[in-house]
Amino acid sequence: MSRQAPPKSTNDNFFLPDFCSVRMVFAVVVISELLAIVLTLAPMESRSGRWGDLSITSLFIQWVGLSSAAVLCISRPRLSRMNETRAAVTSYLLLLVTTLVITELAWWIGQEMPHAGIGSQWSAGGRHTDLLLRNLGISAIVSALVLRYFYVQQQWKQNMRAEAEARLQALQSRIRPHFLFNSLNTIASLTQINPQQAEEAVENLADLFRNSMADASHQITLREELALSHRYLDIETLRLGDRLQLRWCIDELPGDALVPRLIIQPLLENAIYHGIETMGAGGIIGIDGHRYDREIYISISNPLPAQQDARQHQGNRIAVENIRQRLAAIYGEQGRLTTQADADSYITTITLPYTTLADVEPKK
Repeated sequence: MSRQAPPKSTNDNFFLPDFCSVRMVFAVVVISELLAIVLTLAPMESRSGRWGDLSITSLFIQWVGLSSAAVLCISRPRLSRMNETRAAVTSYLLLLVTTLVITELAWWIGQEMPHAGIGSQWSAGGRHTDLLLRNLGISAIVSALVLRYFYVQQQWKQNMRAEAEARLQALQSRIRPHFLFNSLNTIASLTQINPQQAEEAVENLADLFRNSMADASHQITLREELALSHRYLDIETLRLGDRLQLRWCIDELPGDALVPRLIIQPLLENAIYHGIETMGAGGIIGIDGHRYDREIYISISNPLPAQQDARQHQGNRIAVENIRQRLAAIYGEQGRLTTQADADSYITTITLPYTTLADVEPKK
């Protein structure tokens, strides 16, 4: 039975980020301060000195920025249930209203405390309406730019996610044609000699191709992935006979770990095609697996002939790069593939984070 991560919630596809997160609060503080610096440097003259202007402007803009972040944080669940146009207009109005409220509050403080910095900066020689229109104008421009940026960024992320999923589907579906041809030839030869083995080989081949065409975003347990690898090796054993020897050392691997579908089989296919098939006497393929804390290591080793042509090296690189791209698309930096080659052996090691179905299922 296949496993997959739970579907992403509607909030994850909403164009506004989560302003409740520490990262976004920090970004609001930094951007607000940069805006305060720009507004302070803009006037040709300063009433109370640049540093005094900066301190008062920073205080006001930080009030507006953090208050706006709090309003969007609280409103985000409801906004995410609206269509994008309505959510954008509502968010825009909320930002303007927040600016209006903070401006009124700052004006009131300035009137009540005329000797405070805000009073001398904004109340003296200025009119309430001018201050209100000025702040609303700045807020209207900045809010429109910020909301537009968030929307464009979300569309870019969705496009990147769609491209990654399409690339992952394409990468996963690449089972080498020579394997299919060899398997069909083996099955054809067995139909007259051993019909039962031929039937089992057909079932194994069908299972492999059914998994290769399944949704690449779905994950299965490591136990199921190893069972698929056994099916593949059973087919190759029928063809290669005693030339193919296997050494399994996977007792330390957790069977409940979630892994990408068909992540081991292509490496075994690579080991047979570029290792065992090139040697008349065959050789041993080693499958070793270990778990260290929250990481899983799986290594595939195969012998190499004394002389290899450029096409064999190129084939190795193509297969390895295929798996490396799949790991990067699914796990990012947490999924790695490394290779090690010497005079007579080739070892490929994949590293995966140890996750189980309990880790990806939503908490009830």
